[in-house]
Amino acid sequence: MTQESKYTNQLIHQTSPYLLQHAHNPVDWYPWCQDALDRARAENKPILLSIGYSACHWCHVMAHESFEDPDTASVMNELFINIKVDREERPDLDKIYQTAHSLLAQRPGGWPLTMFLTPDDRIPFFGGTYFPREPRHGLPAFTDLMQRIVAFLHEHEDEIRQQNTSLQHALQQISATAPAADTLDPLPLDSARQQLEQQFDPRHGGFGEAPKFPHPTSIDRLLRHWAGSLATGRADEQALHMAVFTLQKMAHGGMYDQLGGGFCRYSVDDRWMIPHFEKMLYDNGPLLSLYSEVWAATGEPLFRRVCEETAAWVIREMQSPEGGYYSSLDADSEGEEGRFYVWTPEQVRELVGASDYDLFARRYGLDQKANFEGKWHLSVHHTREQLAAKFSLDLPELNRRIDRGRDLLFRERARRVHPGRDEKIVTSWNGLMIRGMAVAGRHLDEPACIESASRALDFIRASLWRDGRLLATSKDGHAHLPAYLDDYVYLIDGILELLQARWRDGELSFAVELAEVVLDHFQDEAGGFFFTADDHESLIQRPRSLADDSTPSGNGIAARVLGRLGHLLGESRYLEAATRTLKSAWSAISHSPYGHTSLLVALEEYLYPPQTVVIRGIPAAVSNWQALASQPYAPRRMSFAIPADTGKLPGLLAERKPQGEAIAYVCSGLQCAPPVENIGGLKDALRETDARLV
Repeated sequence: MTQESKYTNQLIHQTSPYLLQHAHNPVDWYPWCQDALDRARAENKPILLSIGYSACHWCHVMAHESFEDPDTASVMNELFINIKVDREERPDLDKIYQTAHSLLAQRPGGWPLTMFLTPDDRIPFFGGTYFPREPRHGLPAFTDLMQRIVAFLHEHEDEIRQQNTSLQHALQQISATAPAADTLDPLPLDSARQQLEQQFDPRHGGFGEAPKFPHPTSIDRLLRHWAGSLATGRADEQALHMAVFTLQKMAHGGMYDQLGGGFCRYSVDDRWMIPHFEKMLYDNGPLLSLYSEVWAATGEPLFRRVCEETAAWVIREMQSPEGGYYSSLDADSEGEEGRFYVWTPEQVRELVGASDYDLFARRYGLDQKANFEGKWHLSVHHTREQLAAKFSLDLPELNRRIDRGRDLLFRERARRVHPGRDEKIVTSWNGLMIRGMAVAGRHLDEPACIESASRALDFIRASLWRDGRLLATSKDGHAHLPAYLDDYVYLIDGILELLQARWRDGELSFAVELAEVVLDHFQDEAGGFFFTADDHESLIQRPRSLADDSTPSGNGIAARVLGRLGHLLGESRYLEAATRTLKSAWSAISHSPYGHTSLLVALEEYLYPPQTVVIRGIPAAVSNWQALASQPYAPRRMSFAIPADTGKLPGLLAERKPQGEAIAYVCSGLQCAPPVENIGGLKDALRETDARLV
């Protein structure tokens, strides 16, 4: 009898690929639901809460070792009510219980997250991450741990209740709003710049030691700092170097897929060579934006190639036929991490041929020692220019041979068993990728990127916008779960970027509708925004996140997009909400500037209001105007080319009327220059307002 026919649990009715992976475990799993919580209370059984996601390698390991094992499952079923959560569907639960773990264990958590909750109040009294089936690495066997936990709960219930009270108080303090600052100043911008330099690795790029994460918001902070310094006449070339050098090293490393494009989650070493092989949409959206902007800033061909290859990968492998973007690719295939990506020299020699093998091996490290479990994962060891000199080839010929070899390996790799794909469509992550595609399309003049972003936005509006509210996730035509702050503000950010790449009627009004929901349902009266809406399910904490983590801070993005909408539309409520957010977050920003780089962007644009360019006219006449305003790297500029026949526009835009073939309105904050009626006048107006940006 197969496992699937022998066991079926409550997860069978879910749509999350991660939960469905566990639907035939012998564990009596529930999703997070009222039935499970009621049963725990009625039977007075503690809750075993397991949080993970489908691309997580160690989640798979614990599943194979413990959750698929009937003996382990028997202990779990006897002692606990077992709840399995996909952290990508329920980031609210993940935020709460990761924070609780850090308070209990005094160290960061991770995935799989394994928490034990008292049955009546859902407060954790013990937790950890991965636990092995047998004792090893200083960790107890999972079954022994569970039995000891239940015994301790019964023997020390009063002590645990006291601990729970203290923990809940600590959670409430964490989400409480600090006293608001009276004034805001630029000191954190300079402090973050210095802190990032202190963390910078001058040999390999990035910040800190292994494992190394890309931290796109930190690199963006350095680029923006450099751009701001240009206007002062004191260009901060070191800030530019740290950003560019890091992006070069990442692009040449094994964390970047040298054959198929796109970035893996992080590097396990400090040289960016060996990744944790999962590919996440939420990493690649911000990185696509960042590489597009550094291409615009430097013109370096490497950065354009990375953008083109990453966008092609997203369109090819991560965009659904309906338009939404899928969530992730697994680290594993055929039960092995990285198997899809690695090679032997013999395989490569057979594919590229003996005449090109030495060149290809020198380029990608096949002439070095094996770097991943006896095989080779490709990374760049010599630049194309170095190889052209070494092999006495002109650069076009070398490029032809290198690219031919890459294409041959890519086609052969496509015949392998692919890593699993989580085809869940998450609204917030789609917002990040819509922004990435829009920025790439604008800076690289790539219509395919703009079309891809437009299709994703159309999908969200059609499938995840219901009765004036967003839903958080969709799969196989089933959309559900109330959306979070990040869903709303990332999507507004994506819409504002997409409108700068091409104008479509109705999308700005949609962004305004989203902003109104944010103000009505997520706003903290003391300033800033909660992660969950005011009508969300009641949980043990209402999270309020300020710092960036693997994704940008929702409060930081909220403050920035509300500030930008406020300037664009002349809407003071948005500007005031952005200012209150910064003032309420000032204590956290001042304490750790480089940990709050998304909020620093909003602070920068509060102190030095963004430049807004609105071009009205017939499309044929305004295309060159729009390219002039939108394609250079100008991080504190918004530019919109709005056709003359566009209908009613919201707010201040209603006053930006078309005249003749084209006219441009250029403002710095709420101060506007006289309208200009020729492209030379636009150049002059941009220069004049650029000078007032700092």
